[in-house]
Amino acid sequence: MTGFREAVVDLGAIAANVAHLRTVVGTPHLMAVVKANAYGHGALPVARTALAAGADWLGVADVEEALQLRDGGIDAPILAWLHDPDVDFAPAIGRGIDLGLSSARQLRQAADAAAALGRTASVQLKLETGLNRNGVHEPDWPDVFALAAGFERAGLLSVRGLFSHLSNASPADDADAVGRFERGVRLAAEAGLTPSLIHLASTAAALRLPAARFSLVRIGIGLYGLSPFDDQSSHDLGLVPAMTLRGRVAAVRRVAAGAGVSYDHLWRAPEDGNLALVPLGYADGVPRQASGAASVRIRGGTHPIVGRIAMDQFVVSVGQADVAVGDQVVLFGDPATGAPSATDWADAAGTINYEIVTRVGHRVPRSYPQPGPGSPAGPDAAAAPDATPASAAPDPEG
Repeated sequence: MTGFREAVVDLGAIAANVAHLRTVVGTPHLMAVVKANAYGHGALPVARTALAAGADWLGVADVEEALQLRDGGIDAPILAWLHDPDVDFAPAIGRGIDLGLSSARQLRQAADAAAALGRTASVQLKLETGLNRNGVHEPDWPDVFALAAGFERAGLLSVRGLFSHLSNASPADDADAVGRFERGVRLAAEAGLTPSLIHLASTAAALRLPAARFSLVRIGIGLYGLSPFDDQSSHDLGLVPAMTLRGRVAAVRRVAAGAGVSYDHLWRAPEDGNLALVPLGYADGVPRQASGAASVRIRGGTHPIVGRIAMDQFVVSVGQADVAVGDQVVLFGDPATGAPSATDWADAAGTINYEIVTRVGHRVPRSYPQPGPGSPAGPDAAAAPDATPASAAPDPEG
């Protein structure tokens, strides 16, 4: 490895996850959700890999993310669904990006931008079906569908899709949302709309709720090899975690029993032993809430983090183990390699695995191994650096 911080992203695992999920869900279309810099994995390399592996759509949160993909040479269909109230839709329309719209106001904004360009905007209407975030409120469906149909007749808009999102709160809540969504699809047809894409399921529903699959599924967390469930692991689902976060031992110190470690001395050494300093901290996305609860892997052994995780560093108690400056430290990766998992870190921090990978900070370079055909790379694989910056979005759509 190069440098003392690195997130190694196994694109072979990404490809394998896409192929596996396509087989499992069996829908005509599969959208790879690559918002928030592909959940921290790198939007451009992940998008290219997912498309080559069989995804035929890409999903992002906003127009800016979609335009970055276009600037990177991605010409596949892209849907962007979360917009500033004063967003300018013209750049997206001009570059063939589908707009996920959630209100009559947004429909008018898209139609106005299309008219100014002399183009037809491709849009997908998002329906509110119980999550109570963005989406057209159910009492407004008839008026919005009529407005969209009028803009279609005028040649300003083409309604390519209808979609919504599940709460995953309970089977009953999700079944109710499916029923509401189906009513919305029927009302849209009665208004004269003929969308070719109907989608409701993200990874969780795609795997466990066949009634929610329709013609397309949006795969987010599963794309990255992580499980959306508490009762099934990545391995149980046939998925391979794609990211390994690792660093290097920057210093080793021998301390006596009773010595305090890091801020507030939350931990004191119960006996004489060795401490290893690792130069990653909460500025890099390592959750401070995992202080004293998470573990890392060094030289084939698993060792606990002790004391407070600081902005740039944390300390590991290695006891009497033979650990040296420069040794590789794996924070998380594929547990099949013996590494802690992103889910282990999520449990330690009281959060979800989505957040653990997405929050990995901008100063951690991403690298992309070049494995042989069909051979996912482990955390020790040679890797080429990538300068793609990370970004964060804690609310997963996929």
